[in-house]
Amino acid sequence: MKLGVLMSDFRTGSDVLDRLSAEKLGIIFVGNGIYHATVKEGGKTSPILEKSATYYVLTEDLESRGFTSANVDSRIKPVTYNDMVDLIFNEYEKFIWI
Repeated sequence: MKLGVLMSDFRTGSDVLDRLSAEKLGIIFVGNGIYHATVKEGGKTSPILEKSATYYVLTEDLESRGFTSANVDSRIKPVTYNDMVDLIFNEYEKFIWI
């Protein structure tokens, strides 16, 4: 199964991701979830970025919080709302929201 995860929280969700199993896992950081893509705590990146997944971050949510694509970890692809719709309809079979 190809599973997409919309992650909108910065402090929770890692435990849920640990329990997911998919042949293809995509994580899209939205809302406050974008901090996983940009903020380093104690010099370390988010532990969520250690998962075997394809990562995306919604650029509109980045910009509304004062960040740009230049602030994003290199493992994460910035996407627009239009790109996100394409991911939802073309890349993944199911989605969950954390």
